[in-house]
Amino acid sequence: MGWISQAFGYAGAYAAVWLILARFNVLGGWHWPELALLLGFHILSYSLGASLSFVQMRDMEGLVQRGEFDALLVKPISPWAYLVFSGLNIGYGDHILLGLGMSVWAMIQVHPAWNAWTIPFAITALISAAMLVCAIMTMIGATALIWGRSNHLYSIFFGFWQLARYPLNIFSGAIQVIMLTVMPLAFISFVPVAVILGKSIPILGAWGPVLSLAIGPLAAGIAVMCWRYCVHHYQSAGG
Repeated sequence: MGWISQAFGYAGAYAAVWLILARFNVLGGWHWPELALLLGFHILSYSLGASLSFVQMRDMEGLVQRGEFDALLVKPISPWAYLVFSGLNIGYGDHILLGLGMSVWAMIQVHPAWNAWTIPFAITALISAAMLVCAIMTMIGATALIWGRSNHLYSIFFGFWQLARYPLNIFSGAIQVIMLTVMPLAFISFVPVAVILGKSIPILGAWGPVLSLAIGPLAAGIAVMCWRYCVHHYQSAGG
């Protein structure tokens, strides 16, 4: 029932986007099949990354405050690996099915200029986007090791995450910069899909394809350093 309710929730949000397109036909130069591909890629990359990070890192605040994180430090395995893989969330299965369905339908409708690198690029960009989501959530969760709190930061993440459902070019220049740097969630949907469809990418231009593939490993490396720094400075719930 949870899967079904979440699927209907996302379908309702996407229906709102469809209604805008039904009235105005185009949004920032994007037609409905193109936006459907954007939305499909958006939910698919998020669900793959969040299944390995969101619930696990959201619980970090409670683990620290209850002193339960201390027990993980004596296990013969990385605390991060233990948290992530013991808490793998299969509840994102409905997100994945919805994202795959929308993406396949949209790809059939838009008829992109297929070539030898289209499918490999799409798959690699999807993995990179999922790594980016996982990395950002890991860094948010890691802050609880120092501050004792972190869950309030997820509201900021999801605020920008909702903006990533739309073409980046409809926003002001300041928001575009933020979505490509400080909170680079444009890379989980807009940038890779724009590359696939051959659309122009604000600010990045020709660097879009390369950065779309590199952002995931780069963010993962930063997340590793952030996690290790926070664990090294962790002083337990009693300070």
